[in-house]
Order: sequence, then structure tokens, then C-alpha cells
Amino acid sequence: MKTSRLEAFSDGVLAIIITIMVLELKAPDETDFNSLIAKTPVFLSYVFSFIYVGIYWNNHHHLFQITQKVNGKILWANLHLLFWLSLIPFTSAWIGKNFNEKLPVIAYGVILLFCAIAYFILQSEIIKSHNDEFALRKAIGSDTKGKISIVFYILGIGFAFLNTWIAIAFYGIVAIMWLIPDRRIEKSV
Repeated sequence: MKTSRLEAFSDGVLAIIITIMVLELKAPDETDFNSLIAKTPVFLSYVFSFIYVGIYWNNHHHLFQITQKVNGKILWANLHLLFWLSLIPFTSAWIGKNFNEKLPVIAYGVILLFCAIAYFILQSEIIKSHNDEFALRKAIGSDTKGKISIVFYILGIGFAFLNTWIAIAFYGIVAIMWLIPDRRIEKSV
């Protein structure tokens, strides 16, 4: 099975996720500057989440540029990833309205953690379905960046119990790490 149908479906789901997130941005009822400033946390939550979805879209694209074939396990692993990504709009809206509260910050981190785990599973299934000479296997290597991301999400979730800003900083560090697509894959295409 070729990858084009899986990629098109995934692109559509990610576009819907971004659309749902932007619909959470409600214009203030008042027209003064203070009412606009009051919306800043919700806007920043949208920007942060948009970046995260963009990172996944970008890396997903690179991942499937190198993938030669798709099987049932890969299809299910991809759906697993899309499921967790589809929860980002909910936690994004919640953290945007409650960024100083532990539970929304923890929930946001848990969703990001499960997105990372799902991506790791997808990547692993793709590697397993190809031969030993598959370029992705060589490009990923030990996947230190992916493993560090998971550790930072766990640390962020843990620190959320103490200070939500430290947790958000951990989530931000992971986003910064992934802003540039995985060059190891780009070089293999």
C-alpha cells in the first residue's frame, strides 16, 4: 500500500484540528485595549498549540516522504497519533483560560506526552515494516531527541504540581527542540 492516502487523510485531520483551535479564539465584547489584553493567555495558548500541531505535521510529512510502504499496523499507529493530536484543541482552550491552574497544565502536558509516545510508536512501526537497509532506521539512530522530549514532558507534568510556569517552560523547550524538522530524515530523502 502506498502512503499517499494516509498522508492526505492525516493532512485533513490536522487542518481540522487547527480550525477547531482557531474557533476557540473569541473576540472580546468590549472594544478597549484592556479587553484585548485579557485575551492574551487564550491567544498564546493558540499560538503554542498551533506550533505544536505544525511540528507534528512537518515531521509527519518528512516521515512519510521516506516511508516506502504502509500496512495495517502503520495505519492504526497513525490513527493513534491523530487521536492524541485531536485532543490538543480541548487542552489548548482549557490551559488558555486557566494557565495558572495545575490540572489544565497537567492535562496539556499529558496530551503532549501521549502525542510524543504515539509518534514514537508510529515511527517504530514504520521501521519494523521495512528492511534493515531502510534509510529511516539509519537516520533515526537511537532517537535521542524523541526520548528527551518524552522525559521533558514527564518533568513538566511533575513540575506542574509545584509551579505551572516551570511546566509550561518544559513544554516550550520541547517545541523549540522540534521547530526545525528532523534533518536526519531530510538528508535521507
